Formats: sequence, structure tokens, C-alpha cells
Amino acid sequence: MNNKKLLHALLASLALGAASHAMAHGDVTPQAVNTADLEALGSEWRDENPYREPYANHKKAVEIGASAYTQNCARCHGLEAVSGGIAPDLRMLDEGIEGDEWYKERVINGAVRDGRVYMPKMADYLSQESLWAIRSYLESVAVKE
Repeated sequence: MNNKKLLHALLASLALGAASHAMAHGDVTPQAVNTADLEALGSEWRDENPYREPYANHKKAVEIGASAYTQNCARCHGLEAVSGGIAPDLRMLDEGIEGDEWYKERVINGAVRDGRVYMPKMADYLSQESLWAIRSYLESVAVKE
């Protein structure tokens, strides 16, 4: 192979590799969530998921939460909340207020280990309504023991 063909092959390979890497990672900018169909919660964080059944619009909360999860959480926690092993499998969260407590703490404060951000403070980017809708979705796909 002459040098010109080798150079073209190398450049094509690098371009393909860079493009596939960028597409595999996806957009890391938090995506807005439309929660207009859910009860507004105000600025004071609730201790328990207000969109859990018997909330009248529970199914809509799950639907909004599924979309919000896919756009904002799946890249780390896995499609349909099935973790690939690096980030926690969110289908395994405790049920009820015990799980709500851990979830609330994590989405508000994030997680930092050894100076590295493992989980951003999602409450800095998404509303309380969005985050409780995501929790509602996670409860709908939870693994029952």
C-alpha cells in the first residue's frame, strides 16, 4: 500500500472511531422535562414521592419519568434502568420512603469520590417535579424480591 492510500485509510479509521465514540456517549447536557401535567411542588423538597399511587395522575408521572430517565439518566444507569455495572442499578432501590430518602439525597447532593464526580447534583439541572417523576418511573420497573 502506498503512503497516500495508507494515510487515507488511517484518517478514515480515526474519523469513524471518533464519530462512533461521540455517538455512543450521547449528549451529556441535561435535557428539559415538561411536567406541566403534574402537580407543581414548589421549592421546598418533599420527603416522599408525591406522584406515587394513589396520586390521580400517577400514570402520567410514570410516562414523564420514563422519558426524563431516558434523556438524563440512562447514559450512566442503563437503558430501562438496567445498569451495566458501573453506576447503581436503580431498579433495586428500596421501596417507599426508605428508597425516597436515598434517592432525594443523591439527586440533591450528587456523589463525589476521591474528588471525582460520579453523580452530578441533578437537582441543579432538573426540577423537583421532574426528579420525582423519574422516581415514579423507577418504581414501575423495580425488581421485586
